[in-house]
Amino acid sequence: MAEWLSNGRRLATPAAEADLSVNELFLAYLRHADGYYVKNGKPTVEPGNIRLAGRPLRQLYGQTPAREFGPVALKAVRGAMAEADICRSEINRRIGRIVRVFKWAVSEEMVPPSVHQALQTVPGLRRGRADVRESEPVRPVPDAFVDAIEPYVSRQVWALVELQRLTGMRPGEACVMRTADIDTSGKVWVYTPERHKTEHHGRERRIYLGPAAQAILRPWLRTELTAYLFSPAEATAERQAAMRERRRTRVQPSQRNRGKARPEKEPGEVYTTESYRRAIAYGVKRANADRAKRGESEVPSWHPHQLRHSAATRLRKEFGLDVARAVLGHSFPVVTELYAKLDGTKAAEAMGRIGRWNRDSDERQARIACSR
Repeated sequence: MAEWLSNGRRLATPAAEADLSVNELFLAYLRHADGYYVKNGKPTVEPGNIRLAGRPLRQLYGQTPAREFGPVALKAVRGAMAEADICRSEINRRIGRIVRVFKWAVSEEMVPPSVHQALQTVPGLRRGRADVRESEPVRPVPDAFVDAIEPYVSRQVWALVELQRLTGMRPGEACVMRTADIDTSGKVWVYTPERHKTEHHGRERRIYLGPAAQAILRPWLRTELTAYLFSPAEATAERQAAMRERRRTRVQPSQRNRGKARPEKEPGEVYTTESYRRAIAYGVKRANADRAKRGESEVPSWHPHQLRHSAATRLRKEFGLDVARAVLGHSFPVVTELYAKLDGTKAAEAMGRIGRWNRDSDERQARIACSR
């Protein structure tokens, strides 16, 4: 029975292996992925990415026996992705997921090993050697574009933006900040995220918070240590209260409690990277609406991850590559352990010397030189 379940509810026999279709194999893998890609009790985005990668596979070869799916078929799937105007790097990622499906199938004895070995011979698309679109690189966002949205976002979202701009932390790391995760005992505070991007590799992430970041965080620290600092529910309540304050006419009795008893979607207790991104996009949209009325140029759209790139550019310019790598949490496999302690010291020193980013480069350089 255990073998039957692990084989996608099919008998593990040569006959069953011979007539297993690509659709059946892919469905079995999805059942595995839904249970495997879970972090902190919640599903990750990977199962959705796998489903997205599998669409052209199922459309073109869903009824094909899985053992007959080979390199030529994989190239045809890749060609369908290119025709859909997907960028080269994303095509390579999706093809990699498809190959991983067949690797798993080999481990479950659902297809012969030769199938996966043959698929591995298909190289990824190389830059300049394939007639496909290249992705746009993520670039830093100018401070003027960031400051333009301040009047149009909640104070919770603006605090997240300022923290990212100062520390270079990832959007997901900023969203899940809790008082319990911040060590405030030293001159430089240390934030250890409850969860982060590379935790499944066994790596620890430490984010150092200097005076400017501490000033932003102090009003948000909570007595309930495990509560998230930045809550969409609180932002919604504050926005509704402000709307009531601005109201000039008396509220009619029939309109006092017009909120839905069971709304389809309620604001959560913590921002997700997606809701945070949408809040910024909405702020840019509102800012541009007002700027259009004044005859001013529009603010280009930007997203939270660009703030990390802005911080990286600034840190590298002022403190060097090693410090930028340490602050941002980047690591190289060979030297991770060797430089762990050194990186932590450099990161804490750098963030401790950062008070407030001054947009005047000469004045900022003079202040740093004096502090030395």
